[in-house]
Amino acid sequence: MMNVAVSVQNVSRDFGQERVLHNVSRDFEAGKIHGIVGNNGSGKTVLMKCICGFLIPTEGRIIVNGKHIGVDVDFPQDLGLIIETPGFLPNLSGLKNLEILASLNRKIGLSEVAGAIRRVGLDPLMKKPVSKYSLGMRQRLGIAQAIMENPMLLILDEPLNGLDKHGVKEMRTLIRGLRDEGKTILLASHNQGDIDELCDTVCEMDAGIMTIVRED
Repeated sequence: MMNVAVSVQNVSRDFGQERVLHNVSRDFEAGKIHGIVGNNGSGKTVLMKCICGFLIPTEGRIIVNGKHIGVDVDFPQDLGLIIETPGFLPNLSGLKNLEILASLNRKIGLSEVAGAIRRVGLDPLMKKPVSKYSLGMRQRLGIAQAIMENPMLLILDEPLNGLDKHGVKEMRTLIRGLRDEGKTILLASHNQGDIDELCDTVCEMDAGIMTIVRED
C-alpha cells in the first residue's frame, strides 16, 4: 500500500468571486520527488500555500502526515519550505539570519545551522550581509533555511531560480540526495530540465485544474 505523505482531497480555493483552485485531488507518496509544473497564475503556488497551512481551502481538505491542516494542526509538523523569494534581514549575515529562525523552534543549534549553510555551498563564516548577496546566493540560503531542521517534507517553489549552471547542477545533486535520505519533496519549477532530471512524478496545474503528466 502506498505510504502517503500529503493527501489533497477535492480542494478548491476562492479569492472573492474568483476560483483559483478547482477540485484538486492528489496523493503524494512519501520518499519521492513530485514535480508540479504550470505557468504563473496556474494555481501551483496557491496549492503549495494551502498544503503549508498559509491558506485554508474554501472546500476540501489537506492531510499531511495523517493530520488535517487547519483542523488538527495549523501548520504541518516536520516541514521545510521555500515559497516565493525568501525574506531575510538584509543587514545581517546568512548565519545570523538562520540562527534567528532556528531560535523560533529551538530544534537545532548553531552547528546544524552552519552545516546546512555548508551543504548548499556557502561559507557559514562569511561576514557579508545578505543585502550584498547575489540572487543565487540568496536562493542557496533559502534552501539552507528549508533543510536546516532536517524535515521529512520539503515544499520547494522554484528553488533553483537565479542560480548559474554550476549552481543548478549542485542543487539538483543536493535535492536528489535529500530524496535518497527518505524525504518527500514537492517541487515547482518552470525549468523542464529540473522536472525531467529530478522528479519521480509530475502533475500540471492550469487555470486551477490539476492533471497528471507522469506517474512513477
